[in-house]
Amino acid sequence: MGKPERDDEDREFDIRWAEAAELKEPSARARMLAARWKENPPEPQPFRADPDGGMRPRSGWASTALVFGIVAAVIVVLGYGGFRAPY
Repeated sequence: MGKPERDDEDREFDIRWAEAAELKEPSARARMLAARWKENPPEPQPFRADPDGGMRPRSGWASTALVFGIVAAVIVVLGYGGFRAPY
């Protein structure tokens, strides 16, 4: 195998050196999307699209009842475990 060149030992490649570069090339995906959108730009989309007939959202009281029900179930399970302690 060959010896490393003398210049390579003296160079320091770190993040500061990379960020100091004058030109940063876009990624392959960014170049591909730019080329595609040049001919056929995308249509604007809402921030969060409406669901396609999925579950309807629960009301505030139903969510509250669900949380209290789960907490009550955990308390009952933990309490039942305390009564069945081994002797």
